[in-house]
Amino acid sequence: MKLSTKGRYAVMAMADLGKSVTGKPVALADVADRQEISLSYLEQLFGKLRRAGLVKSVRGPGGGYLLSRGARDIRISDVIQAVDEPINATRCTEVEGCHSDKARCLTHDLWQALTYQIHLYLSSVTLADVCERKVLGPRPDMIEAMIHAATTAEDIAAE
Repeated sequence: MKLSTKGRYAVMAMADLGKSVTGKPVALADVADRQEISLSYLEQLFGKLRRAGLVKSVRGPGGGYLLSRGARDIRISDVIQAVDEPINATRCTEVEGCHSDKARCLTHDLWQALTYQIHLYLSSVTLADVCERKVLGPRPDMIEAMIHAATTAEDIAAE
């Protein structure tokens, strides 16, 4: 499963707003420059974010966008859902199923459980967590340790 640019760019732009300490509206052109995102694409995303109540716009000179509430009160899942980004690891729809005969595939429950875990995780992370760099990805040495531990456990189980 891969998150599209729509969701990633929306989170990046919202984090940019969340980092603003002036309390003044932030121009989308400035966000576009800092985040290296097309201004016209950001305008489309911010229309959706505004309709979802995550940002508010200020017109006129010195206008731009502000978060509609504190960064601690905005979950990353809210941002992604606001821009219509589906969080779904399955390949089927509720109506059609996975196969042409409308049956669920053998691995459907696995991918559905993964979807649920992704949603839980994104719901647990706030915009403030991202802005304050409190979300740490796994370190390469940790990944190697986890792989080694899993391999060792498999070797022990095989004996």
